[in-house]
Amino acid sequence: MPVGDHLGMQPEADRVLTHFFACLDPAYKGWRWAVTVARASRAKAVTVSECVLVPGEDALMPPPWVPWIQRLRPGDLGPGDLLPTAADDVRLAPGYTQTGDDAERQADWEPGLGRARVLSADGRDEVAARWYEGTAGPRTPIAASAPAQCATCGFYLMLAGGMRQLFGVCANEYAPDDGRVVSADHGCGAHSEAVMVPAGAEVPPPIVDELGYDLMPVSSLADEEALGHS
Repeated sequence: MPVGDHLGMQPEADRVLTHFFACLDPAYKGWRWAVTVARASRAKAVTVSECVLVPGEDALMPPPWVPWIQRLRPGDLGPGDLLPTAADDVRLAPGYTQTGDDAERQADWEPGLGRARVLSADGRDEVAARWYEGTAGPRTPIAASAPAQCATCGFYLMLAGGMRQLFGVCANEYAPDDGRVVSADHGCGAHSEAVMVPAGAEVPPPIVDELGYDLMPVSSLADEEALGHS
């Protein structure tokens, strides 16, 4: 790798000095060669201790390192991949923990039989918020136009444990959420009690509210009166 002009020096210790030289490689813009030389006590010859490439003040640097667990996103896990769970993961708690804290009584909702750990209170809150605010929650266009909520659908299978009151699994193969977790107040057009209007059936007339009234600006009222007199 080409070496450029001498850029200066920096004392490191007694009889130890580092010289800096410019790096001319275009891939290492702003980097410098650092050559550290040393002389042993009572010796006349100077020896090279090390030679390394170090970044300068205007060096092109890579982005800060981010641990893989923080870079992981849903859907990144593929066939054959392993995703170890940290021992101190706040989403999990021991399945047989005896505690007097009501918020951490895992046995009330999840006995944990055969499992070393189960969802903790923090883990349940996190997943409930993610599911409820996601595409299977009540605030989606398909849920807003549904004839009824999932809680009243015959294809709605409630979850066990603490999630039972709010979430279930859709079992309708024709529904867009078949096999997925949905909130009890979610909904879609494949509701088991949805009624199809037969072709040619008489559609009831719209209901007109004759008791209501609309507020109109004074200028509009004056314009209407002027038109009435003309």
